[in-house]
Amino acid sequence: MGCGNLFFLVLVTFSVALITYNIIISANVPLKQELPGPSRSSSSITVDPVIKMPMAKSKTPSSKRLFHTAVTASDSVYNTWQCRIMYYWFKKFKDGPNSEMGGFTRILHSGKPDKYMDEIPTFVAQPLPAGMDRGYIVLNRPWAFVQWLQQADIKEDYILMSEPDHIIVKPIPNLSKDGLGAAFPFFYIEPKKYESQLRKFFPEDKGPITNIDPIGNSPVIVSRESLKKIAPTWMNISLAMKKDPETDKAFGWVLEMYAYAVASALHDVGNILYKDFMLQPPWDTEVGKKFIIHYTYGCDFNMKGQPTPGKIGEWRFDKRSYDNVVPPRNLPLPPPGVPESVVTLVKMINEATANIPNWGS
Repeated sequence: MGCGNLFFLVLVTFSVALITYNIIISANVPLKQELPGPSRSSSSITVDPVIKMPMAKSKTPSSKRLFHTAVTASDSVYNTWQCRIMYYWFKKFKDGPNSEMGGFTRILHSGKPDKYMDEIPTFVAQPLPAGMDRGYIVLNRPWAFVQWLQQADIKEDYILMSEPDHIIVKPIPNLSKDGLGAAFPFFYIEPKKYESQLRKFFPEDKGPITNIDPIGNSPVIVSRESLKKIAPTWMNISLAMKKDPETDKAFGWVLEMYAYAVASALHDVGNILYKDFMLQPPWDTEVGKKFIIHYTYGCDFNMKGQPTPGKIGEWRFDKRSYDNVVPPRNLPLPPPGVPESVVTLVKMINEATANIPNWGS
């Protein structure tokens, strides 16, 4: 067996053993005991409270507080075309006025390189062992971040966690400050409403349930050293929540978002709730001061420019229409009367696809 194959086998074996160990701990030991707060040691090395991973302290920051943009993705057609558009606009605004955008990494959790490695800076992470995600592929996200933070040489002192369906619309400054992260508040993340479920993972001795911020992991700007502490806990809580039928049913597709919010609170990392971080068409109608368009919702309108919520419109854009095929270049623009946010979204997609080489191949 060659050295390269032997190293890969050892790496995969270690990864599976690490996850299995954490699953056993999550399943058999009360989370109240196994998820304490962050270490407050004054030594030069800090240790994560969950998997005891040594982590060096942060380097002295430069005059600009640069952050590294990280996007987790699978190798699906759906995720890939979104990542290509996202990276196009990242490059457009990286060096703009007031920007503190540093490097960029697509964290590809397929376990193998793809043909876009030369186009998009990419770190290949291993997926969870078969069946461990229980059909919820998003559980690969925190495990991919754990691997990236362990293995990558990240130059910046801060991280922006973003997603493939984000389009940057202007240069982004570092919105975090005073040891706090900066995060977008989601109206559907309601810790108070789900206190009975969350107390399984956030014990009462950690404080009121309102210490859990109404956020997900994205978009969030947080210090690299804070994220190194949060990420393993986020992974463990995500897996434990998915194994708990009551919690899984309560949180559904936002389970991993709740897990990040809990992990952040367990490590005493608060967040500035920054509503202007992003907009979500068609419900947000103007770009205004926002930095990111998140096109998670379908946009349906009749030809008079009136919305047709819950009904496929005469004109529509929905990313889910392109789950197995790349959207064509030159998508038709919305009819007059459609909100600025939707028009901007389609124009930005069209510009990107017109300029990205080999689009559709």
